[in-house]
Amino acid sequence: MNDLKTVVKFGTDGWRGIIADDFTYENVRVAARAIALYVLEHEDSKAGVCIGYDTRFGSRSFARVVAETLAAAGVPVFLANKITPTPELSFAVRERKAAGGVMITSSHNPAEWNGVKYKATYGGSGKPSIISSIESYLLKPVPQAATPAKIEEVDFAPDYIAALESFVDLKAIKASGYRFLIDTMYGAGRGYVAGIFERAGIPYVEFRSELNPTFLGINPEPILPHIAATQKAVVAEKCAAGLITDGDADRIGAVDEHGNVVDAHKIFSVLLQWLLERKQWPGDVTRAFNTTKMLDRIAAKYGRTLHEHGIGFKYVVDLMLEKDIMIGGEESGGVGISKHLPERDGLLNSLLLANVMADEKKTLGELVAALQQEYGEHQYGRVDMHIDEELKQSAIRRAKAGVAEVAGLKVLRIETLDGIKFFLDNPACADKPKAAETWVLFRASGTEPLLRVYCESCSQESVQQVLKAAQAFVLQGDSK
Repeated sequence: MNDLKTVVKFGTDGWRGIIADDFTYENVRVAARAIALYVLEHEDSKAGVCIGYDTRFGSRSFARVVAETLAAAGVPVFLANKITPTPELSFAVRERKAAGGVMITSSHNPAEWNGVKYKATYGGSGKPSIISSIESYLLKPVPQAATPAKIEEVDFAPDYIAALESFVDLKAIKASGYRFLIDTMYGAGRGYVAGIFERAGIPYVEFRSELNPTFLGINPEPILPHIAATQKAVVAEKCAAGLITDGDADRIGAVDEHGNVVDAHKIFSVLLQWLLERKQWPGDVTRAFNTTKMLDRIAAKYGRTLHEHGIGFKYVVDLMLEKDIMIGGEESGGVGISKHLPERDGLLNSLLLANVMADEKKTLGELVAALQQEYGEHQYGRVDMHIDEELKQSAIRRAKAGVAEVAGLKVLRIETLDGIKFFLDNPACADKPKAAETWVLFRASGTEPLLRVYCESCSQESVQQVLKAAQAFVLQGDSK
């Protein structure tokens, strides 16, 4: 039993592992019992817990195991009767005023992974205090109810889909005449945006929507190289944009009409500009430490307060629960709009991108170009360096000790909110109007031998130059 405690460890909003290695029925029961104890002691357990699951191997049966474990402890269960996107599960928790939610998913991870996510009563990821509390109950005995609580199979989809349809202007999208490619990456978003477009008479092509737990060898993450096929399909199908969701449909990616990838930073910027200019909704803006500073310029133009925070959507949730936040987001494609949910929702954001295109009468590529013209060219890149722990720690140690220059560019200032970010004096940007600041960020994973390097600058050439030099700095070790 002692080994289980080290295997089941909750991160930002749950635990994940490799199927049949550490993600087993036995360990899922350990996680479920901890959740049951938390709900029994801290929430109105009689309100029940909603449970959903994605397209991964065994997800439905793992969800059933969680349901039976909770019911045995006397907690009523509302179990999804079909594959469920994570934001739909979160929406169900809030709308039903449930005691919490459990989602069986490993999001954008490779096919051999699965996971258990916990959603709190407000319809979003559990705050760190909630997750710590759940973790404290691991391996503690759970009292069994004299009579198990009821497990009711429920279709969460209709209410959630109705909320999506009421949030966007489907008539305007139809009137635009634009055709969209919808790529669900074999994930839980299959049929959602396509179904909404079908009913509204909006032209679309659904791509990679079949059920395949192997994801045909890709990671269901809406970034390159996993969306290379999407780039080709958008052009071949003559679509105005490709709208992409990850494995559990809480993250968004996109491709423009020319097959160019539109990264999460530009998606966030497009949505923010539209919300401030067209919708004029009140509220502040949040962004993670590793996201584009174009957002700062947009917020400043409209007189909005921008909150910069650590990396991870949990920080967006915390701020949404504490302050009047209109929109918040992170680098990995998670954008949340508080009028909807304190949660990432790739399906809603796909619909909103189509809505922006319709309102502005611009293709996705034209929207991005207009932003670059108004706020200055902002280009971005990221490298994931899978290196041993010693080299990772060496790089962070040397970065913290101070660096005079990166890629031959003088360091102007350093910020350490989450990782180590160097702002650089870049002559190549000097003659560009409203040029983006050049910065590079080193951030080490706390759980695996991985170091991520992020960079933003005024051109892709500049980004690649800095990233190449940053990688060389990491790999040189303590030899210099």
